[in-house]
Amino acid sequence: MFRLFKHYVPYAVLLLALVDVLLLLGAAELAWVIRAHQIGMAVGPIGAPLTPVVSFAAALELSMIAVGVYGVDAFQSLRFAAARLLVAICLGVIALSVTYFLIPGKTLWRSNSLYAMVIAFFLLVLVRALTGRMLGSEAFKRRVLVLGAGARANRLKRLGEAKGAKFTVVGHIDMGDVPSEIPTAIPRPHIDSLSEYVTRMRATEVVLALEERRNALPLDDLLRVRTAGVHVNEISTFLERETGRVDLRSVSPSWLIFSDGFSSGRRLSSIAKRVFDVVASLLILIPSLPLVLLTALAVKFESRGSAFYRQTRVGLYGQHFAIPKLRSMRNDAEVGGEAIWASKDDPRVTRVGRVIRKLRIDELPQLWSVLKGEMSFVGPRPERPGFVADLEKQLPYYAERHMVKPGITGWAQINYPYAANLDDARHKLEYDLYYAKNYTPFLDLVILLQTFRVVLFPEGAR
Repeated sequence: MFRLFKHYVPYAVLLLALVDVLLLLGAAELAWVIRAHQIGMAVGPIGAPLTPVVSFAAALELSMIAVGVYGVDAFQSLRFAAARLLVAICLGVIALSVTYFLIPGKTLWRSNSLYAMVIAFFLLVLVRALTGRMLGSEAFKRRVLVLGAGARANRLKRLGEAKGAKFTVVGHIDMGDVPSEIPTAIPRPHIDSLSEYVTRMRATEVVLALEERRNALPLDDLLRVRTAGVHVNEISTFLERETGRVDLRSVSPSWLIFSDGFSSGRRLSSIAKRVFDVVASLLILIPSLPLVLLTALAVKFESRGSAFYRQTRVGLYGQHFAIPKLRSMRNDAEVGGEAIWASKDDPRVTRVGRVIRKLRIDELPQLWSVLKGEMSFVGPRPERPGFVADLEKQLPYYAERHMVKPGITGWAQINYPYAANLDDARHKLEYDLYYAKNYTPFLDLVILLQTFRVVLFPEGAR
């Protein structure tokens, strides 16, 4: 994987994205030439309409990222990829139309855009038809040798066999720390030289997955493997990279303390984040006021009670604040004020509430909390104090998610559904810890773009 601003991007995704950008630039240039010949205009050298061509490619590439064109499903199914590409191209052209209205002359003409859309769609689909299987094949997967044959090693085996896995396990070595759970594992004494065995298996990475490391850490083996040029990773680091979350079942306090991340030296990033929050909140809140008022009337018309409500949530450093929302549940959803887990098909949600939740309209009043600085656009979901008190007792490191400002959308929200029980809360915490550990403005941009996928498609996480 390629690490871009602390965030891991698979090589296959990076390669395909670069090819896509080149194709989009070519489609825009070709569309310009075709239209110029039709109206008898001088074409000029390649790259003459630089700004319109670049704006077309940038708008469509961002739209493709936003709707999930580079997700696992898009690599597995050409039909799925074509559908997402069509949506992305339409969204990109709509964005370009708005840009043309605000800044005339900086984008392609409407006739050019039509030609460019058609050319781009066929080129992008053609590339996926020709390379789809290759990009998802073993050629782009890392070959991993696992040191260990217990429960942790078995998890890696299952993860490598899962759909869309970016690595394949080429073997397990039983280090004798625990009884083996993998029948095919080779006992360490049966291998004369581990470094030679790694070379023979053509492994590109060795992962340490011991259950009991005390007096069992094979330092000499690991040193020889590493000096032979093969990457060596501990299971927690490996799982963080592969899953995009901090795995609570394997992580230790020492790993969190000494691993890369949780950087405090990001003052410029924090200032930029705050400026973005204020500007974006005003740009969205002011035009959306009529929509908020109409929705409030619809909520009031359907069920008794106030259209708006305020709830106490836990924010930065564990401080409490009141969050405003449009009501999407019945007025008696929480009898006695006791906090209850939300579920996927929660019967307390009203008909209007079901719609505004899917479109995220109920979240719009929270922009006021963003303006006040109590929240950010991107960050862990702020939870109720009652939930937080319980979860801090049952889940390790839960308090660490409050070391960053809570957000309207976040890494956990786009990757996992509503937390309906303790196991769901654990999964969401793993994503929240990944965000807190690896925060950069680039990751914020990825999350903001991917939020469109969540809103547009029903299978998106909430």
